[in-house]
Amino acid sequence: MSLPRRGLLLGSALAGLLPGAAAAQGAAASLTALAARANAGTVGIISGGPDGTYIRIAADLAAVLDDGETLRVLPILGKGSLQNIADILVLRGVDIGIVQSDVLAYARRERLLPGVDSLIQYIAKLYDEEVHVLARPEIGKVEELAGKPVNVDVRGSGTAMTASLLFSALGVPVEARNDPQDTALEKLRRGDIAALVYVAGKPARLFNGIPGDAGLKLLPLPASPALLETYLPAEFRHTDYPALVPEGATVETIAVGAVMAVYAWPAGHERHRKVARFVEAFTGKFPAFLQPPRHPKWREVNLAAQVPGWVRFTPSGR
Repeated sequence: MSLPRRGLLLGSALAGLLPGAAAAQGAAASLTALAARANAGTVGIISGGPDGTYIRIAADLAAVLDDGETLRVLPILGKGSLQNIADILVLRGVDIGIVQSDVLAYARRERLLPGVDSLIQYIAKLYDEEVHVLARPEIGKVEELAGKPVNVDVRGSGTAMTASLLFSALGVPVEARNDPQDTALEKLRRGDIAALVYVAGKPARLFNGIPGDAGLKLLPLPASPALLETYLPAEFRHTDYPALVPEGATVETIAVGAVMAVYAWPAGHERHRKVARFVEAFTGKFPAFLQPPRHPKWREVNLAAQVPGWVRFTPSGR
């Protein structure tokens, strides 16, 4: 008897004597096939912290687009725009990230991420995020923060990046602190810091629990020519923050765009095909994002809007 024939008979005999082993092999094969199907349709979206707008936008993407079969959308908590860009470049399971539109220019200027120009593209410009400078009662204007402790969020975050650019443009040197925003808000209430900076789409959930008698205030950020080179003029109204803006009043500020960024996978690559399915579903179901209970910032999104300095991802690969 030949060796291959002998091995085949031996394998059949062992399978009969050890049905559990054969069943385990079959289960393993089934799980492998299941894992392949699941991963082929799963898109991971790195967003922001639990109190920011990014995670709520990512949650909306999952609620609208995740059909549980051909497409699964997994929202992931992130640590800010710079880290999100790095995660898109190197982290397994992260296909898309929500970042600030000025992060690519900042990373390029600081030479933080090799090849970032050719490796990162965008799917869509989402909306504009307002720059919040929340201060103690004794602070009347942003210039009074010079030399004082100001929280700018964790290192590597989009807020920390924007705050650095902002205070530099205004010529206001501050003592930067890097606590998470919820911790910073408590320190602000106690008087341990003079202000905090937070880049988020209004209304930011972080400020929901601030009572009207807390004395905290949103400082105005007039759109000076230096700031308008990078940012857009914006404002806060009483309807945005009833406890922080008096009725009938407005507070000037600036805004930066939020962008849905993606790795520049080559056409034909499995990950390119996966992201392409996401983009096609996002475009086709976009009207659903404009209806309650989705975040009101979706109503500001223009899918045709371009992002200067960025290359758009094309599902077709052209």
